[in-house]
Amino acid sequence: MKVRLTPAKLCGSIPAISSKSDVHRLLLAAALADRKTEITCNVLSEDIRTTARSLTALGAQVDFSENRMLVHPISRENAVKALPVTLDCGESGSTLRFLLPVVSALGKNGVFTGGGRLPQRPVTELREAMEAHGVRFSPKGAFPIHTSGVLEAGEYILRGDVSSQYVTGLLFALPLLTGDSTLRLLPPVESKPYIEMTLATLARFGIAVRREGYTYFINGNQTYHSPGTVSVEGDWSNAAFFLTAGALGAPVTVTGLNPDSPQGDKAILDILQRMGAQVKTAGEAVTVSPGQLHGIAQDMADIPDLAPIFSVAAAGARTGETAIQNAARLRLKESDRLAAIHRMLGAFGIRCTETADGLLVPGGQYLSGGETSGFGDHRMVMAAAIASVLAAAPVTIDGAEAVEKSYPQFFDDFKKLGGKVDVLDPAR
Repeated sequence: MKVRLTPAKLCGSIPAISSKSDVHRLLLAAALADRKTEITCNVLSEDIRTTARSLTALGAQVDFSENRMLVHPISRENAVKALPVTLDCGESGSTLRFLLPVVSALGKNGVFTGGGRLPQRPVTELREAMEAHGVRFSPKGAFPIHTSGVLEAGEYILRGDVSSQYVTGLLFALPLLTGDSTLRLLPPVESKPYIEMTLATLARFGIAVRREGYTYFINGNQTYHSPGTVSVEGDWSNAAFFLTAGALGAPVTVTGLNPDSPQGDKAILDILQRMGAQVKTAGEAVTVSPGQLHGIAQDMADIPDLAPIFSVAAAGARTGETAIQNAARLRLKESDRLAAIHRMLGAFGIRCTETADGLLVPGGQYLSGGETSGFGDHRMVMAAAIASVLAAAPVTIDGAEAVEKSYPQFFDDFKKLGGKVDVLDPAR
């Protein structure tokens, strides 16, 4: 789908959508639990449906209705059968990496398939850790990925700077095993807030994990106890796009955001405030208003998903230089996001320099508008759309349907805030 956005300030209030990261974790815990769980959730993105389909293939049942999901867990009888199960992980790295160890912990042989850039997204360190504990994999580089054998308890050691999704998958799987395990992360540890989200979900379902620094001690033979009903937090990652629009044009309020959330991307408030925007919070409502923005340096190790929209804020800085640092892992996302940001900003007339692990964006520039690819990446499409707030001429995005991955109603909310969107080619 190709869309054209006519420059206009966004202004007003919208509710936050449910956190995709939170839903992934709650769905998985509910599928492993001792009884059914009702999950209240106000959006069903493609990634969430992908996880639900995969859990259904494992023997769970997920019923959808307005603003909720009812999850009937995987039956124990079904869980112990070592029959091959095929899981289509779509383009969701979370689904693949969370379920690789869980499937083996349940004693199943797995076939993991998917599309987009998923076949290129790495699983090497997770694979090696699982192979050292009883699981056999198809040859390296082969896709779909085939696994067989039962995951064994023991000591697991992972680098902490590769993917927090590996850590989450193991933290979900290890309590299911018959023996006790330890999981040790070698520093530096990146994306720490996502690990905190996992630990919070496990605690909600009665799973005990003891930690000392970056070593986690997990007893085996634990049972996931459903709390009955759980609510999903508002999504700081996706709210960041509209909050940044507030910093660039006119005040924007997003409601339903937990200020005490473990989600790392609530750091967008600190980033925008340091750049010169006005930030006000009132309970779970956050309002960002424009200011004289200036460039800052920001380490992205714990908040890589903010880089696309942070780069748009940088394009609106009147003075100074913005440095996006320690972001090499962005090259392994739905797109090579560092290269994609560089190309997007360049298409809009913004000079920037791409480095090995980041970007440098000088302040004092003016965004001309123009046409960009969506790069098959939901966050790049949303960043490009928000860039239209700054533009002197319309912004056209080819491949805008990528927003379905995490924020299906993004353009609806964009229009509710006064944005002007024309669909030029709905078939693409």
